[in-house]
Amino acid sequence: MNLPDNLCAQLAAAVVAMKPGRVAELARQALAQGIPAEEAITNGLAAGMRRMGERYAAKECFVPEVLLASKAMYAGFDILKEHVAEGGRSRGKVILGVVQGDIHDIGKNIVKVMVQAAGFEVLDLGRNVSLPDFVKAVGTSEAPVLGMSSLMTTTMPRMGKVIEMLDKEGLRPQVKVIVGGAPLTAEFARRIGADAYAPDAHSAVLQVERLIRAS
Repeated sequence: MNLPDNLCAQLAAAVVAMKPGRVAELARQALAQGIPAEEAITNGLAAGMRRMGERYAAKECFVPEVLLASKAMYAGFDILKEHVAEGGRSRGKVILGVVQGDIHDIGKNIVKVMVQAAGFEVLDLGRNVSLPDFVKAVGTSEAPVLGMSSLMTTTMPRMGKVIEMLDKEGLRPQVKVIVGGAPLTAEFARRIGADAYAPDAHSAVLQVERLIRAS
């Protein structure tokens, strides 16, 4: 298979091919040829991760492949990010975390990679995040979007508790909440008062983009 001549297209293809060495090589070539780092990230790395997200959503690949593609993406991102113009790339800030009692963070980590690749700054709270820590992060970071995930039916209700706490603290109007995780449904998201539901990482990026446009 012949790779396209366009370096950004080659970058995207190398991410999909899960080849970090090739991605790093192409990132350096892009800089050497005067391609703006923002363009190489958006049209190369992010495009590749978006393609992997679409394949994952269509069950054409699985978690290990997405993680390998994210490793390849970061190989280029680490090179290109040093050359991004100050204030030139970030499209906004997003808080991500797995709710208290749940230590399953692979899904959250994939979403993080996809959201970063799409040009957003991520404040990653990690896993097993307490309800007050979510609320504190919203209050101190001024991020317009909060993303919460849960892979367990026993911890799902804590998402609603976080939203209730945000409301009590007067913070709810300033943040849009997106939720996701295997046991969740769109109906559950509506019931707890979330602004969006994402069944997979690709959908999460689209929802984040929509929520930030609306904020």
